[in-house]
Amino acid sequence: MGKKVRTAIEPTRVENYPLWYQQVVKSADLAENSEVRGCMVIKPWGYTIWENIQRNLDAMFKETGHVNAYFPLFIPKSYFEKEAEHVEGFAKECAVVTHTRLEDDGKGGLKPAGKLTEELVVRPTSETIIGASFSKWVNSYRDLPLLINQWANVVRWELRTRMFLRTTEFLWQEGHTVHATETEAMDETYKMLDVYAEFAETYLALPVLKGQKSESEKFPGAVSTYSIEAMMQDRKALQAGTSHFLGQNFAKASNIKFQNAEGTEEYAWTTSWGVSTRLIGALIMAHSDDNGLVLPPRIAPAHIVIVPIIRQEEQRAAVMEYVEKLAAELRAIWYYEKKLVVEVDSRDIAGGEKVWQWIKKGVPIRLEIGPRDMENNSVFMGRRDMAPNEKKGVDVNEFVQEAKKLLDDIQTNIYQKALQFRQEHSHIIDDKAEFYRFFTPKNEENPEIHGGFVRSHWCSSAECEEKIKDDLKVTIRNIPFGEAAENGHCIYCGKDSEKRVIFAKAY
Repeated sequence: MGKKVRTAIEPTRVENYPLWYQQVVKSADLAENSEVRGCMVIKPWGYTIWENIQRNLDAMFKETGHVNAYFPLFIPKSYFEKEAEHVEGFAKECAVVTHTRLEDDGKGGLKPAGKLTEELVVRPTSETIIGASFSKWVNSYRDLPLLINQWANVVRWELRTRMFLRTTEFLWQEGHTVHATETEAMDETYKMLDVYAEFAETYLALPVLKGQKSESEKFPGAVSTYSIEAMMQDRKALQAGTSHFLGQNFAKASNIKFQNAEGTEEYAWTTSWGVSTRLIGALIMAHSDDNGLVLPPRIAPAHIVIVPIIRQEEQRAAVMEYVEKLAAELRAIWYYEKKLVVEVDSRDIAGGEKVWQWIKKGVPIRLEIGPRDMENNSVFMGRRDMAPNEKKGVDVNEFVQEAKKLLDDIQTNIYQKALQFRQEHSHIIDDKAEFYRFFTPKNEENPEIHGGFVRSHWCSSAECEEKIKDDLKVTIRNIPFGEAAENGHCIYCGKDSEKRVIFAKAY
């Protein structure tokens, strides 16, 4: 048996994937658990990733005609009660405000006082409170379409939490739109799903599958829900974004009406769509390795880090002058509508220690520069998409000229690795026994990484879907777009089926 290769992150992905994930978050200094159960503190490196997600997505929203607004965090409970399916879907996750203040309890503590006449739900999603505004803003067909987005936080009282993937409070954006016709609303629903897919693949280097959710997996109160699904390195699916066609359900609940061109009053058609800080969890689980975080350049907080290697104090001034001159040249370069972000790590700690810290933080390119590199007018370069020991000397002028191309090469390579991984672990299965074997770990007590994406036939029965979920913890991720009609037999019951769907275990 060969000697185990030492890695910066222990345990490795294969040894214990959930613990590996937590260690990557910690070693990259992305976030930490809060004193409030189920909540997290997003630290500067993690929050800058979120800011980059916001900046690029927001630009894409505005290119499609949407504008930003902000709506209250608190929603009257009666608003939820207007749409029965919606309240049922969120009831168990709602945090509720019942009092307005605290007062002395006479025992050295505090007690709630000022009971509210109507309790307020802390925003789990905003369809109802935004609908109240839309009912005032929309009067005529001339007011449509109404295309609104908000960046906000939400609260969903989760029992089991994991940083970035499922927390009691998290950050997101939610788009809400109003349309005159069903066709326009459906077009909007598909358009925003396409925006999410383009963003995931272009910026996050995350290959995704677009499709429709099954009836049991759709958003509460929606007519239909559509999602993008990505495969993580433990072969589970992660829902990376959703777009909902709400029909007239919420328009009727919130009384969103307009007078059409013929002078007749009718209910509007609405949509909603959203992504969250869960995308950071997707980045971690899809791309990172056993040495820490791996970040696609187009979303990384810093593109390049320069580590001066100074062994003798008399060398410091010359090396730092060389380093700062190079950093200034690089910072003048534009990369995807933003100047390159270059970190210079001049901390008084060992060069090797600094290099490993930046590897764990996922910076795409790292440069080590010492007196010899300076004499040769070169840099010693390592790429985060390659092994830590794959470093080489590069002429400094050549590096400056090629920096953008190098970053694009890294972006493409990260995407292709994720795509190849998904392809290797995607299968077509038509036999029930084989399907069950595929999703059953060999070690039930300490499950190894297993499974993947399976395209199998399904008869559209909620009973078959629920039985598979109960037996295997496997769900229908979506009914993929672009699949040709195909006669077959349901993977569970054997009845006739005309379509394949994507089954997977999921977060």
